[in-house]
Amino acid sequence: MEVLNQLINAVDQNPESILVMRQQTEQRLPSHQHDKAQLLLVYGGIAYLQTNERDFYIPSNHYIWIPKNYPHNLMFNTQDLYIINIYFPDGRSSGFYDELGIYPVSKLLSEMLAFSETWQGDYYQGSWEFEFMTTLKKLLSKENLKKFSIQLPTTDDQRLNAIIDNLRNRLNENLSLEETAKLSGMSVRSLTRLFQTKLRTTFVQYVKMLRIIRAMELIKDSDLNMTEIAYEVGYSNIAAFSNNFRQLTNMRPTQFKVQRIFQKSALIPFQKD
Repeated sequence: MEVLNQLINAVDQNPESILVMRQQTEQRLPSHQHDKAQLLLVYGGIAYLQTNERDFYIPSNHYIWIPKNYPHNLMFNTQDLYIINIYFPDGRSSGFYDELGIYPVSKLLSEMLAFSETWQGDYYQGSWEFEFMTTLKKLLSKENLKKFSIQLPTTDDQRLNAIIDNLRNRLNENLSLEETAKLSGMSVRSLTRLFQTKLRTTFVQYVKMLRIIRAMELIKDSDLNMTEIAYEVGYSNIAAFSNNFRQLTNMRPTQFKVQRIFQKSALIPFQKD
């Protein structure tokens, strides 16, 4: 709790400043919120942002925009993850800035971040750093990028969470609604209703998201080729795997792998503390 209070105080103690923080400050903290909006950029791995309603998956070279006073907590379990946080005072913006969303880091945004790679701490109106960061913020809504769409709804229903845990451990199998209902001692109708009422999604869509998330982790952490990864997460058809991956991530798995290889072989252009 003390660490959490220190973070919130650091973010909000200067209400008019733009605060840049480059360390992984928010890892595994309880749910919290700030009076400032937050731009959180992820490099080198996958971060997990939890909210009251959903778990958001943020792959490398993506950012998440978190509106002010939006309860959340960040989690990650990889050593090579690098995070940049930029906290913005209330600019009375609307539309894009009122909604939580995950987007790819564009070439222009990447170059602006590289230019400001040594910046850290509070910057105030009247300084050119403040104006630069304000321009960076305005850029976000102008790029009209497609949202990254893997968002796993969560529930406190213990029965459903036990079913989900079982599914996570059997992703390489042929998972069907009928078999899962039978193993859970439920009717197909009851299990279908449980997914719809508690998670607001279908069994098939939820399993699809679980499989693609696992595929992303295998691409990042293993040396398996794409065919092996497809089989590992339950696809016998590589084309179906590729199409579903693209549907949820806006890129082919081969593109995701190339991006990962580039990041492993090149220095991340941001100074670590």
